[in-house]
Amino acid sequence: MTITISKTIVKELQKKLGIENVMALPSLKKIVINTGIGRFQEDKDREFIRRNLELIAGQKASERKAKKSISGLKVREGMVVGYKITLRRNRMRDFLNKLIGVAFPRSRDFQGIDEKSVDRSGNLTVGIPEHIIFPEIINEDTRIIFGLEVTLSMRAKNREEAIELYKAMGIPFK
Repeated sequence: MTITISKTIVKELQKKLGIENVMALPSLKKIVINTGIGRFQEDKDREFIRRNLELIAGQKASERKAKKSISGLKVREGMVVGYKITLRRNRMRDFLNKLIGVAFPRSRDFQGIDEKSVDRSGNLTVGIPEHIIFPEIINEDTRIIFGLEVTLSMRAKNREEAIELYKAMGIPFK
């Protein structure tokens, strides 16, 4: 299943939304994948998480550092607290195909995404509790199971337009 916005989907969206100009239709800008590594203190664990995240996305991860020190959490300013990857264009489409076609069906107890996950701007945020649902991860080699968050950033006028585009692209809502 490939996610490309074909001419039939564009015409269908134009009719549903009442928009004549194709350039005024909602569109997907980027996908942001991020994960926190707060409880993993050892360097080998952090390196393992970074490598797996890069395998999943097919792109290098950037480190996210703490902006403030928090003594209760044993976090110091400048410590690496997570990793983030921003995908655009072809890598974004490939990742979205993999997410919808492979990862969601492999997820345990997946009932669909709640429409409440779409914010006012039309951005969809999905939490994935186990990274092992992606096909690049080999379960035998996995020592650590970590969660990640995937945000689909949308250029849309309102939430309803974005939901219509997500449905047209094949995102499984409840």
